[in-house]
Amino acid sequence: MSTRRIVIGITGASGAAYARRVIEHLTIAGVEVHLAVSALGRRLLLDELDLRVDGDALSNGRGHLVTVYPENDVGAKIASGSFLHDGMIIVPCSGNTLGAVASGVTGNLLQRAAAVTLKERRRLVLAYRESPMGHIDLVNMLRLSEAGAVLAPLAPGFYLLPQTVDDLVDFMAGKLLDLVGVEHALNTRWTGQTPKP
Repeated sequence: MSTRRIVIGITGASGAAYARRVIEHLTIAGVEVHLAVSALGRRLLLDELDLRVDGDALSNGRGHLVTVYPENDVGAKIASGSFLHDGMIIVPCSGNTLGAVASGVTGNLLQRAAAVTLKERRRLVLAYRESPMGHIDLVNMLRLSEAGAVLAPLAPGFYLLPQTVDDLVDFMAGKLLDLVGVEHALNTRWTGQTPKP
């Protein structure tokens, strides 16, 4: 495998802008994106971004790097441990998906791909978006962390003095890319000095 591959899952938790930005920057870096979107994730993209699931639209015209799989195709290659990839990011991650992956009982391709990522000891990053976090979600997070997943709640920092919503989205997109080892030019690094707005 010469080209890097990252699996992306999109659920119905609010935060479609995060998913689009992560996919865009993965493709800018020349990374193959293998995309699984739940039914509620499809609705989320339509409601929040007025987008249908489309590789070109989500990658800003680099759709040749994006493979979209049908939601219920649990026979798709990303559902198999034999499919080599460099990690998976679920962004945004809903409490329902969190619970399904934590329990090992999967009901769609996105959840199956996440379970397989854990089974194969590959990097699984869950960008949890819901707030507040209930006890059940916290227990599920602990189970997933103990299984090797990385929990990355979508909670942007303010130390770089963001000026726009895009700045906040970019901050978290950059953090998620860091967690799967993909280089980017997004402004996420603390330099020891407060930037001037």
